[in-house]
Amino acid sequence: MNATSDTLSRPERAGRPAATTRGPAPYRRRGADLRAWGAFLLLTGPMLVGLSVFKYVAIGWSLLLSLSDAHGTIGLGHWAGLDNYRELLSDAAFRRSLVEIVLFTLAIVPVTFAASLGLALLVHRVRRGRALVRTAFLIPAAVSYVAASLLWKMCLFNGLPAGVANMIGGWFGMDAVPWLQTTSPPLYWVVLVTLRLWLQVGFYMVLFLAGLQAVPKEIHEAAALDGATGWRLLWRITLPMLRNTSVAVLMLLFIAAFQAFDEFYNLFNSGLSGSGSAPVQTPLVHLYNTAMGTQNYGLGSAGAFVLTALIVGVTLLQGRITGFGRGEE
Repeated sequence: MNATSDTLSRPERAGRPAATTRGPAPYRRRGADLRAWGAFLLLTGPMLVGLSVFKYVAIGWSLLLSLSDAHGTIGLGHWAGLDNYRELLSDAAFRRSLVEIVLFTLAIVPVTFAASLGLALLVHRVRRGRALVRTAFLIPAAVSYVAASLLWKMCLFNGLPAGVANMIGGWFGMDAVPWLQTTSPPLYWVVLVTLRLWLQVGFYMVLFLAGLQAVPKEIHEAAALDGATGWRLLWRITLPMLRNTSVAVLMLLFIAAFQAFDEFYNLFNSGLSGSGSAPVQTPLVHLYNTAMGTQNYGLGSAGAFVLTALIVGVTLLQGRITGFGRGEE
């Protein structure tokens, strides 16, 4: 009887709203949030302080230096306004360095892009030993730019008959040439391009490999069944599927090219002066010589912001042309 009445009363109890328990849940949640924020600040606080002091405060201070007359000190001097920017842009050596870096960018970006993509396509087709081949091409990316520049300068392209480049050329009847002199033709561009290509082609090859491995195999198989092979398969299927990777690689290549410093500085000893020729240098080398040589930190800071504006402008223009950041349509 008790069980029957208890069973009959269950629907009635089931129709009632469940009783809500009142207690200190909001207080417990608030305490948990406070503890979480405390742990977050404890773990990230030192990094945020260091980032603020050594990056954002430094950038702001550099901006103030670029607007002041600061010679021999990083303290703020007399207010100069835009005089440093006017002096810098009227400097023929700085304008010439801008031309050099633009030419270097136009030479190294397409060569590195094509070589990285080609190597990625070849390595992607390797069935055995792919990891070994990938590592072999990636190792130069871990080499210091300074060490590689000295190797290129003192061993490969030293201009002596015993240099590797001149020795190989001698096998084909070529005379020894001074690779790092500003002669005509400007052979130093071969040194610069081959050095940067050897250092960075493996890194961008890995990026393209990651993009290729993300492409579903079914797409290539279906295209092959439809008769798409060779260049047609590459042009119609592979490259469109690698669009996002290609845009990102191009952006990184442009930024890295405009930031070139180590190879120019170490190959040319802060600017190579040939017979009747102007020094070969990038904007960063010119600004380094200005800031550290003449200790004109106001002028050097102004040049840093001019170069930053140039890099940001080129990056935004490339993003506008390629549609980077718009997402999928």
